[in-house]
Amino acid sequence: MSGNIVLTVGAVLRGDDAAGPYLSKLIQEDPVDGWEELEGGQMPEDYIAVVRRAHPDVLIVFDAAAMDLAPGALRQLEPDDVADDCLMTSHALPLSLLLNELHDSCGKVVFIGVQPAQTEFMNPLTPAVRESVESLYDALKEGTDISSVAPPYEGPAPAYKEA
Repeated sequence: MSGNIVLTVGAVLRGDDAAGPYLSKLIQEDPVDGWEELEGGQMPEDYIAVVRRAHPDVLIVFDAAAMDLAPGALRQLEPDDVADDCLMTSHALPLSLLLNELHDSCGKVVFIGVQPAQTEFMNPLTPAVRESVESLYDALKEGTDISSVAPPYEGPAPAYKEA
């Protein structure tokens, strides 16, 4: 294994669901040493083979997730935290399946969710979510422990919604 990958997920035209594509944009504009960026958009499962071939030390999957927290809150979620019945998802496969599928291909898989404030069509990112994405990018750029900006989620299993 070598290197690290950030796989972002989300729809750019759906308000705070654009958090993933925004993180991709930040990394594309100012790359982060030791990290490769993959913009998975609404079909992150298309990157399963790419991740398997790369066999990264760390894979971060980043997306909006309804966790009943304050808008912009970042949390690390376990695959079991991500509900299998994605009622409002636009993904072809539930992210829990994607996470489980990639687990054996990576040294470590970390799913980071950001609590959206809104995911209405044609709305921009809210300031709270934008700031949180920038904080996550800064932590990656500075080599800071991700747990400092995205602590582990503690609570009942959230209803994961990519919305």
